[in-house]
Amino acid sequence: MLEVQGLAKRYGEVDVFRDVTLDVAAREFVAIVGESGVGKSTLLNCMAGLDVWQAGRVVVDGVDLATLGDEGRALLRREKLGFVFQAFHVLPHLDVAQNVGLPLLLLGRPNAKRVAQVLHAVGLEGLGHRLPQELSGGQLQRVAIARAVVHGPKLLLADEPTGNLDPQTAARVMEVLRAQAQESGAALVLVTHSASAAAQADRVLHLRSDGVGA
Repeated sequence: MLEVQGLAKRYGEVDVFRDVTLDVAAREFVAIVGESGVGKSTLLNCMAGLDVWQAGRVVVDGVDLATLGDEGRALLRREKLGFVFQAFHVLPHLDVAQNVGLPLLLLGRPNAKRVAQVLHAVGLEGLGHRLPQELSGGQLQRVAIARAVVHGPKLLLADEPTGNLDPQTAARVMEVLRAQAQESGAALVLVTHSASAAAQADRVLHLRSDGVGA
């Protein structure tokens, strides 16, 4: 579902990382760990086509991102990707159901039944009418997960989704994230500093400036 081949990212003359190669299959859960500043979030952004790179390839569901322009990458993200941000990035003026349903709306497939189904799956049934400011951090992260999976993405990317949560809430969020990835058949790539979150993955890869390794 995801192929990364010889990927290199630089800022000026400084390498962030180079020669990053990895494959992730459908329904596989891969965690990427590494020291702060090694470029884990940058790598995730490259996988989503949100950032540019200087060498190598990123292929999502058979599509080489380098062959797409900005509009093509945006469309691919809309159709095939789900992204869970550490900072949630929910829209404060929309209620929970509207936030979760936004990907379907952008695809021209509004579906209130599907939104309700996903809210139930992440343990937020009955909260669709609430505004984000009325929710806890753990609830907001589950809103972000529901929004990321509501349209059935092929690839689910999660950037430190438990970084702002207490251990008990973090464990619940990881359980929901993995279950939803399995249900939708998505490949799941998680960037994390959390040893407990990484331990749930099928594989753990360590990002270094010169590539990735087990």
